[in-house]
Amino acid sequence: MDEATKVKDIIEDIVAANRILAAENVVDAFGHVSARHPTKPGHYFLSRALPPELITAEDIMEFTFDGKVLNGDTRKPYLEKDIHGALYEARPDVKSVVHNHSRSVIPYTVTNEKLRPIVHSCATIGCHVPVWDAQTKFGDTNLLISNMEMGRDFAKVLADNNTALMRGHGCTVIGRSVREAVYTAVYLEVNAGLQMQATRFPPVKYLTDGEIKLISQRLADAKPNEGYDRAWEYWCRHAGVEARYRTADSV
Repeated sequence: MDEATKVKDIIEDIVAANRILAAENVVDAFGHVSARHPTKPGHYFLSRALPPELITAEDIMEFTFDGKVLNGDTRKPYLEKDIHGALYEARPDVKSVVHNHSRSVIPYTVTNEKLRPIVHSCATIGCHVPVWDAQTKFGDTNLLISNMEMGRDFAKVLADNNTALMRGHGCTVIGRSVREAVYTAVYLEVNAGLQMQATRFPPVKYLTDGEIKLISQRLADAKPNEGYDRAWEYWCRHAGVEARYRTADSV
């Protein structure tokens, strides 16, 4: 597959991802999805600053890790683009990043209650979901990650996990594909709501680390149009966008 086709496919998936996350109430007027460039690993794609539901392929911009906009594009990027650049810089395995303010997740950013997988479909949020607090290093701020120093500090807290919460702000998830990142973002919101209900009837039996590993591996090893792809096709229908069918040699 040539570079132009790979880029086109990635951009289509970014657009679909934004529509899906809006339809599933993970993002509203705010939140964003990015993907690493398929052939230039030091670059990534992210939309200009728009509500996710309104994004089209023409809105996608190309960036370097440090937030430089490429190709002479002068449109306004998201203020928090450095979340994405810092994570791609720190994690070569990451191919996609979703940042949102998922409402059911917020209570877990401001309390001592740990967010943990409670149902098999939510295993990809990971065994450990850390919380980043901007105040720890930067004092009183507007809680937004608006520069690479903050982005890199957040990346250290995320470490090698799939998900991290942000105190009084929201959450960010990573994926080895756009579809994996979207899947984890959707099911992070689902898990937060279910956990909140389950904790009314303690004790709660959470997934074990071994169960989380086996479930996540099964999803990652799925053939085209299984696993993440199956969920993707379902959510695309909900969002009113055409699902691009993945082949064995596509992204």
